[in-house]
Amino acid sequence: MNREELAARIDHTVLGPTTTPADVERVLTEADRHGMNVCIPPCYLGEAADHDADPNAIATVVGFPHGQSSMETKRDEAVAAWEDGADEIDLVINVGRLTAGEDAAVATEIAEVVAAVPIPVKVIIETALLTDAEKRRACEAAVDADADMVKTSTGFADGGATVPDVELMSEYLPVKASGGVGTYEQAMAMVEAGAARIGASSGVAILDGAPEAAGERKG
Repeated sequence: MNREELAARIDHTVLGPTTTPADVERVLTEADRHGMNVCIPPCYLGEAADHDADPNAIATVVGFPHGQSSMETKRDEAVAAWEDGADEIDLVINVGRLTAGEDAAVATEIAEVVAAVPIPVKVIIETALLTDAEKRRACEAAVDADADMVKTSTGFADGGATVPDVELMSEYLPVKASGGVGTYEQAMAMVEAGAARIGASSGVAILDGAPEAAGERKG
């Protein structure tokens, strides 16, 4: 996998509570320069659409970070994000409903969002809070709802992407490995475990860490 191919898999991210317009402008510019995607807060989508930078894709989040908004609110958030220029949606499930055994409710909520927008929906299952059995049930709900991808983490729980979780999740749908991926070596470990996408605030550092011979590496 060469650097260009790796860059296209990276969602260069800024989603913290203190994110400023200048932060968003920075990730847009960096993503444009390096050929990455971005993942930004929904409140800045309009400004991103007006920015001169042209990342591969602009993703935003819905129900972020805890997934406890109502189904109607999540659906409306997704529609508003699409209308404001988002190319992809990263949707947080209601973890409490999943752990309570309400899998059908989780799947229905995801399906409502998927049906509401004509753009890809990635489903954040927050792996650090789930057992392996619960991770499988979350992935099954995403499959049942016709989601496009599953994503490991928001970055706000106590833990992020791991190789075993990516391997497990990739049995169901393409995986976005997010949370704690900050180096080229960590990113490639996720790719080799089956990740189709990497979510990271350190996208530039990941690419800068790639060896000069990265284009010859099998990934």
